[in-house]
Amino acid sequence: MVTRLVRLPALRAAAMRMGSSAVPPRSESFSAVGESDLVAFRSILGNRVLTAPDDVAPFNEDWMRKYHGHSKVVLRPKTTAEVSAILKHCNERKIAVTPQGGNTGLVGGGVPVHDEVVLSLSLMDKVISIDDVSGVVVCQAGCVLQALEERLERNGFAMPLDLGAKGSCQIGGNVSTNAGGLRLLRYGSLHGSILGLEVVRADGTVLDLMSGLRKDNTGYHLSKLFIGAEGTLGVVTSVSLLAPPMPKAVNVAFLGCESFAAVIKTYKAAREHLGEVLSACEFLDDDAMRVTEGQPSLGARNPLSGAYPFYVLVETRGASEKHDSEKVSAFLDAVLADGTVVDGTMAQDHKQIAALWALREKITVALKLEGYVYKYDISLPMAHLYELVERARERVKDLAISCVGYGHLGDGTTLHALTLSMKTIRNVRVCVSVGGWGLYQSSIDSAHMHDLTAGNLHLNITSKEYNPELFSRIEPFVYEFAAGVRGSISAEHGLGLMKAHDIHYSKPPAAVAAMKELKALFDPNGILNPYKTLP
Repeated sequence: MVTRLVRLPALRAAAMRMGSSAVPPRSESFSAVGESDLVAFRSILGNRVLTAPDDVAPFNEDWMRKYHGHSKVVLRPKTTAEVSAILKHCNERKIAVTPQGGNTGLVGGGVPVHDEVVLSLSLMDKVISIDDVSGVVVCQAGCVLQALEERLERNGFAMPLDLGAKGSCQIGGNVSTNAGGLRLLRYGSLHGSILGLEVVRADGTVLDLMSGLRKDNTGYHLSKLFIGAEGTLGVVTSVSLLAPPMPKAVNVAFLGCESFAAVIKTYKAAREHLGEVLSACEFLDDDAMRVTEGQPSLGARNPLSGAYPFYVLVETRGASEKHDSEKVSAFLDAVLADGTVVDGTMAQDHKQIAALWALREKITVALKLEGYVYKYDISLPMAHLYELVERARERVKDLAISCVGYGHLGDGTTLHALTLSMKTIRNVRVCVSVGGWGLYQSSIDSAHMHDLTAGNLHLNITSKEYNPELFSRIEPFVYEFAAGVRGSISAEHGLGLMKAHDIHYSKPPAAVAAMKELKALFDPNGILNPYKTLP
């Protein structure tokens, strides 16, 4: 049985609410951009300083049209030296800066909150080098993920990161949010793929942390601090990344299951039978399929002969077509024979592979077309993964259009859950364990650790327009549930503006305090992406 957690008050008392985002007031410590600042920016960038309202407007809004900033200036550097000069000036003048990549984020991390200067890295899009032996690629932060993927493929390598937004997102933003994506199960997180970074600190100092080495134990691994820091500690300008060889064989199966228990059994069977070639294992529920098929403009179609409560997409990537096909056949024979899977189809060529993946990737777009979307990106032990969807659906059913669940199974991650024998609890008392929470403590005869493979759930709830009553039924319930089973309130999207004041659900006070100390050390004036990530 999982430890019982108790909600303590005042996690969000300091913030106003707009939609589902905490919007703090503008900090009086920041200066507004004046004419002399524009002169300084133009001396650095020439005509790459945008001030016309129509030119600036796209940088003030995210693609979901959920977050709206009020920046009046967009700066578009092409070199690290230009980024350095810009930040040096802004730091001296205490002008707040929002670094922005492809602006595809889902938590408001790349959109200004007030009048921060937008530092767009989209013109820093050069691939500097690809080592044909090691697969180490060095590129600027503004490289679009899909363009980088295509460049690597021409050199015989694969991009270890794959996202639905790869046509727009940029590698610098991927690094800054520690984006997970569709193939984390095979290639791991960016912490493993990134060999080095070039980063500009708030005062303009350039940190050359670039490396082509997988093994380098000389001092602190500073580059790791900036992976997932969402631009709050420094601006990533270049990346050194290890790319694996292109797979010679790719197989994709799309399967139907009658229950989420069968989904978990399918995942376990995939790990057992497919082993080292398993590269992705995705699931979606019937509501996700319904919403996606229900948008004719997307052209999405269920590839199976009937509708099922759940669907699983399994992909393998390997070096031998014969070897991998034998593994896939054995896997399918096993799950069909015991009834774990009741229907399925195998892609026969690259076009069909792309079509199956497109179905999975169109879910997000379909939900946006349905109305206002309340989006949650949660890591949970597999045993509780779909329970959250079921409980949320019950809470919102009379106010929401849809409540759907889909996401990544396994993700190569293990959560350690402490299981307590509640029958032996005596002398119960409340103490603060995780910021904003109390943990019932007692004398316990036995406690033991279980390794629970975690999944990454994308819980999405829609309504015609933003509804504060509906929102109050979703939050903080979703975060309380995640904390109650020792999950994470952000699996791969970051905290941004949306969850900055909710970090305590996943991190204890001492950890948050240490993060604030790092922020003060690297950015003492607090100019880098203010109001984000930390409360």
